[in-house]
Amino acid sequence: MAPRFNSSKSLYDFVVRAGNGVKGLVDSGVSEVPERYIQPRGERINKHDSRACDAPPIDLSKLNGEEHEKVVDEIARAAETLGFFQVVNHGVPLELLESLKDAAHTFFSLPPEKKAVYCTGVSPSPRVKYGTSFVPEKEKALEWKDYISMTFNSDEEALQCWPNECKEVALEYLKLSTKMVRDIVEALISKLGVTLKDSEIEGLLGMKMVNMNYYPACPNPELTVGVGRHSDVGAITVLLQDGIGGLYVKVDQQNRADKGEWLEIPPIPGALVINIGDTLQILSNGKYKSAEHRVRTSSSESRVSVPVFTMPIATERIGPLPEVVEKDGLARYREVVLQDYMNNFFGNAHAGKSSLDFARIN
Repeated sequence: MAPRFNSSKSLYDFVVRAGNGVKGLVDSGVSEVPERYIQPRGERINKHDSRACDAPPIDLSKLNGEEHEKVVDEIARAAETLGFFQVVNHGVPLELLESLKDAAHTFFSLPPEKKAVYCTGVSPSPRVKYGTSFVPEKEKALEWKDYISMTFNSDEEALQCWPNECKEVALEYLKLSTKMVRDIVEALISKLGVTLKDSEIEGLLGMKMVNMNYYPACPNPELTVGVGRHSDVGAITVLLQDGIGGLYVKVDQQNRADKGEWLEIPPIPGALVINIGDTLQILSNGKYKSAEHRVRTSSSESRVSVPVFTMPIATERIGPLPEVVEKDGLARYREVVLQDYMNNFFGNAHAGKSSLDFARIN
């Protein structure tokens, strides 16, 4: 029999403070989405109001061959328009991708008390965090998602402090993804007509984090969201989807007839999803678009996804590249310290791309 939550606070305490997460809520037998998870009508996702993105995946293996320039053009075009694209032949073995999905399901199937040891304040490392929703203490409506977040510091710390159920595959995935991200960033910077030293490119990708996200099957997916509208803080995000789908991206290009429409990014077997983050939008002075995206839940089965986030270290200053500003004639963003930008981002509930306002020059 499902537990009765006498108040919003008792539900919050069970899900957030006690570390049961949405998984614990579903396992307790809830038959309908609790009121605390019901989103305002304008934030709910109606899959019939969108269409599938039909852009073919980009073959990254051709970056090292005769078609190098063609592939660079494809990457830049995607970054300038939707801010999202899928890649194949990316250097991450398909067996590893399957192992990652299995490891995510294994971790989130653990008893609540085994996951709660990674909650903030008790986790063996401040760089490993198990949580639910986005910033639940700031949100009027919670998001239907649990996650484990692992920030890379060293191999030794990862193997010592990351969960046993996923540490080895997560670490390998992060390392292989980082190599791919570097290739993509080099291509995008070159299309801006800018040359950066190796150390400067490394500086853009100095902080790396791998998350495992879990979206339990939801009794009323039309009332809630897995993740609300947002763009990512960093430079590039690499995302492994499972086969269930539910990832939506907003068309934001000014001269497109479908501006404002949401496109579903369909799962493609063996492909990884790449999305541009706010850092690259700022560096390119707005030429590259960080993608506003959100996630719908499913009523039939639980979904997992595994993103790798790459960004500058927190003390780095980010601003439009001087060569791009000179070409554009003005700077659209001010220079900011990434830590300040992140404090603003993580200090508020998801609200589309409003986080960019922190750096925008009006």
